[in-house]
Amino acid sequence: MSKIVELFEVGPRDGLQNEPVFIATADKVSLTEGLARVGLPRIECASFVSPKWVPQMADAAEVVTGITSDLAQLYALAPNVRGLKDALQTPVQGICVFIASTEGFNRANTNTSLVGAVERVHGLISEFKRTALVNVRLRGYISCVTNCPYDGDVDPSEVARLAEVLYGYGCDEVSLGDTTGVARPEQVARMLDSVVQSVPVQALAGHFHDTGGRALLNIDVSLEYGLRVFDTSIAGLGGCPYAPGAKGNVDTEKVYDHLKASGYSILGNPDRSALGDVSQLARKIVGK
Repeated sequence: MSKIVELFEVGPRDGLQNEPVFIATADKVSLTEGLARVGLPRIECASFVSPKWVPQMADAAEVVTGITSDLAQLYALAPNVRGLKDALQTPVQGICVFIASTEGFNRANTNTSLVGAVERVHGLISEFKRTALVNVRLRGYISCVTNCPYDGDVDPSEVARLAEVLYGYGCDEVSLGDTTGVARPEQVARMLDSVVQSVPVQALAGHFHDTGGRALLNIDVSLEYGLRVFDTSIAGLGGCPYAPGAKGNVDTEKVYDHLKASGYSILGNPDRSALGDVSQLARKIVGK
């Protein structure tokens, strides 16, 4: 099995979206371009969501169009058809859609039921297929794949069902998110036992927050199942406003070092020293 792993960088979007003080557009652009120069092949840099709900992403279009580097593919989150249309007016090369695996999280996050969330994402993907350029990829997120802050432990078969739905609708890749960051390796294993029976492992990614300090252990379990793409956030920035207490996605440097020590190569051969410099830039931008 391949020993090459990709780090899908989500810091400029997932890492910054919940920062309370608005970060200048130029700083968001600088951070994304710095990550691209490091050698990370794909970067999620913006979310085309209503600024009423996520004020930090109000300048999404300006961020994407302001990035001049072509060293990385740029991805953007689109929660609805309007966001999708706005995103496709920019030079993004990937669109991200999302759904949660539980009733409670869907209602907290998008004020709809799980059934309604499936209908929403189906309509969104249908619009994507109708309007997007052929070279724009589609990525699906599933939140709360093991634990939900509202509904408790999640049934692995439900995660498998939703992964199959997203893949069947047309997502090139499905990212499985431990949104609360408290998953245990045995929970991740049970979840993946179900999911890999429904979706090819080559189309799966892992998205682990590090609230419980077990993100690297969960990545190790996922590697055993054949996953070779993991979402990471520079300087460990981030957190979910609908998962109280959850820390940011696992630190890009931390995952890089862990994978290299475990004998894996990193796709794009990112410059480790430069990665540290960009991490310092990220901390400076958010004042940490």
